[in-house]
Parts: sequence; structure tokens; C-alpha cells
Amino acid sequence: MDNNLDQIELVKNERKRRFELEVNGFLGFINYGDFGGGNYALVHTEIDPALEGKGVGKVLVLKTLNYIKNEGKKILPYCPFVFAYIKRHPEWKHLVDENFEGYSQL
Repeated sequence: MDNNLDQIELVKNERKRRFELEVNGFLGFINYGDFGGGNYALVHTEIDPALEGKGVGKVLVLKTLNYIKNEGKKILPYCPFVFAYIKRHPEWKHLVDENFEGYSQL
């Protein structure tokens, strides 16, 4: 992880229902919904075009997964970017709710 990105704090914006990472005044975020037991459905990731290609999306997903892990919750990775990240990093599969329809593809 880029050292500068490592220092940036993830924000859980409950009003907008998203996890946010602000980098140099530009925003990246993952929208979420709540599912049974307070688990998170991660539905959409968006990175400001000024941040594309700088690893911000990966750091955003990693920080979000760590946040959810520390809460002791599970995820439903509906967002294709999050799904692909977990597929490439199977050490995070334990966070995925086993009832998620794409679980066997991870």
C-alpha cells in the first residue's frame, strides 16, 4: 500500500450510506446497504477520475474490509470491483456471507 494512502483515514458516512476516502481533495467511495445482522451489502465503488490508476480503489476496498472485519460483520460483495478484489485476495473470503449467491465463484 502506498505510504501516503496508508495514512488517510476511512470515513463511514452513515447519512450517505458509504465508506469514503478523500485523497488530495478528491473522493473515492463504496456505497453500502444493511442486511440482516448488520452485515453490509457493498453495492458500488466510485473513484474520482483524478485518482484513477493510483491504487486508491484498492486501498479503499482494503480499508473498508478491515473496518467491517473489526466490527465482526460479513459482506455481500455485489459491487464488481469489490468482488474482483476478493477473488484476487482469497484471504478476505471469510468476510463474505456464505449465503451470497456468488460465494462459490470466489
